[in-house]
This record gives sequence, C-alpha cells and structure tokens, in this order.
Amino acid sequence: MESGVGGDKQYNQMGAISGKRRIEMKVRCWKILTAALIAAMFLAIATPHAACADESTEARLRKLEATLAAVQQELAALKAEQSAQKSNPAPVAYEKQLDDMVAKAIDERAAEMGSAPSWLQDMEFFGDFRYRHEQINDTGESSSISGQQRDRNRIRARIGLKATINDEFDTIFRLASGSSDTPTSTNQTLGDSASDSFSSKEVWLDWAYFDYHPDSVGGLNVYGGKMKQPFYRVGKNQLVWDSDVSPEGVVGSYTFDLGVSNTATINAGGLWMRERSGDADSSFWGLQGLVKHDLGEGRHVLGGVSYYDMGNIEDHTLAGVSLNGNTSDGTGAYKFDYNLIEGFAEYGFPICEMPSAVFANYIENTAATSGNNNAFFIGCRLNKIGNKVGSWQLGYSYREVDPDAVFAGLTNSDIWSGGTGGKGHQLGFRYHLLKDVETSLSYYITERYDRPDQKGGDLNILHADMIFKF
Repeated sequence: MESGVGGDKQYNQMGAISGKRRIEMKVRCWKILTAALIAAMFLAIATPHAACADESTEARLRKLEATLAAVQQELAALKAEQSAQKSNPAPVAYEKQLDDMVAKAIDERAAEMGSAPSWLQDMEFFGDFRYRHEQINDTGESSSISGQQRDRNRIRARIGLKATINDEFDTIFRLASGSSDTPTSTNQTLGDSASDSFSSKEVWLDWAYFDYHPDSVGGLNVYGGKMKQPFYRVGKNQLVWDSDVSPEGVVGSYTFDLGVSNTATINAGGLWMRERSGDADSSFWGLQGLVKHDLGEGRHVLGGVSYYDMGNIEDHTLAGVSLNGNTSDGTGAYKFDYNLIEGFAEYGFPICEMPSAVFANYIENTAATSGNNNAFFIGCRLNKIGNKVGSWQLGYSYREVDPDAVFAGLTNSDIWSGGTGGKGHQLGFRYHLLKDVETSLSYYITERYDRPDQKGGDLNILHADMIFKF
C-alpha cells in the first residue's frame, strides 16, 4: 500500500468510490425489492385462475417466476457484498473526509444563522459565590459578646468580565458584594442588624483596570486602575494585604529567566490611598523582587524581599479606615508612618507524590519607634487542591503581629477579627466536592494583645464555607 501524499490520494479515491457504491447499492436494493413485491402480488392474484388460463398466460407466469428467481439471486449477491463491505470498512482517510464534510456543513449552517459580534466573542465572564457560617467565641474584656458564642451566616458574590481589546491590551472589571466601610471584606451578613428584615445587599465596583502585556517584552505586565492584588504573598499570607483588598494605582510586573531552572520577578508600583485638595496625598509605594529555583522532581526554593513606603500617613486620618490596633497620636490620627521591610522564603517538595510546601515571612516597620513594630508568619501546606473533583489540601500557620508592624487597614480581616496586635494559629482544609464546587473549613485560635482599643483576650473563630465558581 502506498504511503505519503500518493497513499492519501488513493485512500480518498477508494473512500469516494466506496461511498458512491454504497449509495448505488441502496438504490438498486429498493428497486429490486419493489419489483419483487409487485411480482409476488401479481402471482398471488393470478394463481386462483390458473385452470382457465390460456397458453400465453402460463408463459407469462413462467417468465415472472424466472424473473423473481433472478431477483432473489441478485439480492443475495448484494447482501453478500454488503456483508463484505462491513468487514472491510472504509479507510481512515475516508472517515476523516466524512468528518470534515460534517464539520463544514455545521459551520456553513452557523454562518447562515449568524454569529456573535466580534466584540462579544472577545469577552470572558467569570465569578464565584460563597456561603459561610461563622462561629465566634470571644473572651475579650471589652467585647460586647464576652463569654458568649456568636453565630452568623454571610455571603460573598462576585462577577467579572475580561475584555480582550487587542493582542497587547485587556480590560478587567468585577462587581462584588461588601460595603464601603472597609476595603478588606466583601462579605454581607444575612440579617445584618444595620439593615435587617431581608433588606437588599450592596454591590460595589471591585475591579476596573487594564492589563498591558506588550509582545516586544515577554513576561511584562502593566496594570492600571483598581486592580487585583499584584504583589507576591508567600503561602498566601495576609500580613500586609488582605486577600480582598483591591489596590488603586499603577503597578508593573516583570518575570524573566536567569538561566537554567531559575526565574526572577520584579513588582513595582505606586498606589493612591487618599487624595487631598489642600494637603499632600497619602500614597503607598511598593518594590518587590523574588527568585525561584526549580530543583526538579517537584521541588523548588523561592526567596524574596519587599519594601513598602506609605507616604503622608503620620498625623492623618483615612476615611472609612479605623486604627484597628495601630497606635493613635491622641487625636484619632495615626502616630506613625508605615515603611515596611519584608523578607520571605518558601520550599516546595512532594510527600508521597503530594505537592507540599513550608514557608516563612518577616516584616519590620522602620518608621515606628514604639518597639511594637515586628510581625512574622510561618506555615506549611500538605497537598494542593486543583480542578479535579476529589482533590484537597491541608494547611497550618502561626503568626504574631505587633500593633505597629503593618498598616491595620489593609491586613487580614478574619484572624482575631482583623487589625493588628494579635497572635495565633490557623488550621485550614479545602476539598473539591463537585465540579466547580469547593468546601472549606478554617479554625482560628488567637489572642489579642497590646491593642489600645481592646484589653486582650482569646478569640476563636470557625469558618465553614461552600464555594461555587463559574
């Protein structure tokens, strides 16, 4: 048998001939069966009158009987040929030709019906919904629920749109539940005392930014607007940035190779905290660098440093942001600026073929002179949840955050109910229950200390989540 172009041509010809032959066979079968049926009917009618039939009639009957016999023989031959066709199917090339013809017909039909506008084809929708049951046990001396257990149910809804403008520009928008009271949470409490009796919940503009990724500089992304979190957080810790914070400004991120098995990333940008008409603006400047080395066999090491400089925060207040643990100057304004030096590291490795990792983070606020200006975080993760149903991960972390170690208005809002001046453990488990459905359990065992707005006390919190993604 020929191969290459000639062989394909022969296959196509054989396939075409075979297809044509099948059609001709079907037509002949119908004609033959019709003729046989008519002849049989005629014989059935003529047989009762055979005794009075003349010689010419008998001759015609014998001729019809002979014709019927010939028809039966040809029909048997066609059946044998058809059986041989089934045992020797058409070549693969012929089957592919049929598939291509069907696909072309579908495309032509879709074109006739009309397709979506080009601007709609370049859009991608995404989102998620989370239902959370939260249980709080607070023994704080100044807590309104001291010695009691508080249970509440909360929801988070987010829906986004990514629009591809051209090969180098995308724009991303997202709406989310939450409130204007804090940038660190998109939760809405069901039956909230401030808006009870099944009142409607608020939705806000959570993301609105562009993503510039020039073809001429691979690995470079420039973001501008109200954007997703652009800085790397080892172990997804939330010492500096709560996961719900959407910074506002312009940030560039550049990832490049450093040789075999080594990559580096630089993140830098300016963010706007508060614009003032009669005074200097409050801003947030960040510069971060990290290097990752692939050790092979599912192992890697990662290390990096960050520097965050919050400008014009000292002796100022920020609308919608409480001190929440940070030291006051006595008038309700911030006593210190927040110039943070951060160092972090991560080691990833497999345990029984499960991707796992250990990580650590340390931060010092060089602008604070109170002595309460350090924070650290250590943690580990066993396995890693993925898109496959049944995948899971287990995590543990411990942290201590002094009152003036980080800016309280942007740090984790879940552990010890948010802010600074606390320490404690976090245990977490996530499980991919169904397609695009996850379950999650988080338990915080914490203690508040040295907070001007709280005298201390234990605070244990349980989060039970159902998360639906689309």
